[in-house]
Amino acid sequence: MIEARHLRVLRAVAATGSFSAAARELGCTQPAVSQQMKALESSAGTTLLIRTGREMRLTQAGEALVRHASGILAGLTAAEEEVAAIAGLRAGRVRLVSFPSGSSTLVPGALAALRAAHPGTRVSLVEAEPPRSVEMLREGDCDIALAFRYGAPGAEWEDLVVRPLLTDRLIGLVPEAHRLSGTGAVTIAELAEESWIAGCPRCRRQLVEVCEEAGFTPRIDFATDDYPAVVGLVGAGLGVAVLPELAIESVRTKGVRTVTVEPAVEREIVALTLPDLAQVPAVAATLDRLSLAAAR
Repeated sequence: MIEARHLRVLRAVAATGSFSAAARELGCTQPAVSQQMKALESSAGTTLLIRTGREMRLTQAGEALVRHASGILAGLTAAEEEVAAIAGLRAGRVRLVSFPSGSSTLVPGALAALRAAHPGTRVSLVEAEPPRSVEMLREGDCDIALAFRYGAPGAEWEDLVVRPLLTDRLIGLVPEAHRLSGTGAVTIAELAEESWIAGCPRCRRQLVEVCEEAGFTPRIDFATDDYPAVVGLVGAGLGVAVLPELAIESVRTKGVRTVTVEPAVEREIVALTLPDLAQVPAVAATLDRLSLAAAR
């Protein structure tokens, strides 16, 4: 196999015309130059240099190799510089996927802090709910997935690096004129006869499970992934809802009152990545900024 260090020596010999002059230019000994040239000829499988008097002359194969060596070495130098820039966070790219309420609350502060600290690192953002966001991570379509899960941790993410960010409680939403609007806390059973407005599919399933544990099946009249739409429907008196506290932070709750729902229903918010990606400096820095944003 031809090595880059051998190409550098060959190029120096071709430029200077002798082993001794090449050794002076490269800062090594003449025997070292001779040894590396023998190794290169062995790898190439042919003679590359012929001694004519005190000078060395390239064979046709040697000329061809020198001609390609400049491009090869220039490309290698460029690659080394780019890798060094990425490792030093002077460059790099992170593809982030997040669910909507995470995009509007955790992501902006995290990315602003990342840009301030490492302006050469670029982050792209697309939105997807779990489990699709987790599938995108495993399929190589993103580097970090902001995701959530309800209940006790299972084995669904055991092949991933899991960075816990925060615990998000579900909050009840009722119209301003609702009989329970002035109540500090309500049980889910007190809402059994209400019309419901449900959120994303995963949150919808969780709502049904919680209600069924309380002894009733919710009558879901409206379902939408759009949190402002949920709030608008509740505000118009068309039903009640439960939303993650994180989602409520980014939505104007005009015409709506929030109530604490008992027993507490919580979801775990995490950032996920693959084990190998976790070692990439730009990905690690983004995970750190997401953790700081969640702590705030």
